[in-house]
Amino acid sequence: MKNYIVRVISEQANVIGLACVTTGLVNESCQLHGAYPTACAALGRALTGGALMASLLKMGQRLALKFEGNGPLKKIIVEADYEGNIRGFMGVPEVDLPPRNGKFDVSGAVGKEGVLTVIKDTGRKELYNGVVKIRTGEIAEDIAYYFAESEQIPTAVALGVYMEPSLEITAAGGFLVQSLPPSDENMIDRLIENIRKLPSYTQMIRSGQAPESILEAIFSGIPYVTLERHELFYRCTCSRERIEKILVSLGREELADMIEKQGRADVTCEFCRKRYSFNGDELGKILADLQGIKKTA
Repeated sequence: MKNYIVRVISEQANVIGLACVTTGLVNESCQLHGAYPTACAALGRALTGGALMASLLKMGQRLALKFEGNGPLKKIIVEADYEGNIRGFMGVPEVDLPPRNGKFDVSGAVGKEGVLTVIKDTGRKELYNGVVKIRTGEIAEDIAYYFAESEQIPTAVALGVYMEPSLEITAAGGFLVQSLPPSDENMIDRLIENIRKLPSYTQMIRSGQAPESILEAIFSGIPYVTLERHELFYRCTCSRERIEKILVSLGREELADMIEKQGRADVTCEFCRKRYSFNGDELGKILADLQGIKKTA
């Protein structure tokens, strides 16, 4: 099954619903980072949550999620855009905790204290920043709390990652349902009841259900229309040019010191683990260009 997301709307209930499958991209990300099982479950949930939230944006817009908890993972950062490009990484991918109630102890890995920061780039001069406390460390509940606290939008979120004993991820995905004002209380009660009846999201994916059929179950008895369906990708936007800009941002003194002491620079992208190497001559050219800019400024 491809990684993809479906977005629907019920004008009668004034509710938006999204559901996605992210099994392939979560597998790819965990392999790139060499993530241990619990860390993989946490990253997979965060990547899926980022995909769902980005699909609420408009064309050309993007967002970033930053979980900074007091657990051993230290942090999880995810970036996603409306077009379906997603990337992410963790502070410490070598985290694996004993199961809790038969499930991954994501809460223990992330931590129950800390902050969730949501940054949105909507094309305006200033970025939108929303910061809320981490309530559970389970990812889904914290995203729902962010919407309620920071944007005052009642939201239901479910995220899941299923890993086989062989450590292969065979199911990952989630759904997000938002009630927009004015809301129909009877319709909302029906949605809540429908969601309560659902098995776990990964169980539904493993049984062969697609996002479309999951949304059909969520909106059972409530008329809705499908707005769009598009693919999701684990795709990094790093490039040699962007890494050069990072080196330039170090400043003349630090660059000169790097050339003198190391004679080279090796920079690894945190999102995709691609390594960029710059020899002494290349660093010298960057430094010369930087000095030229400073002299003419």
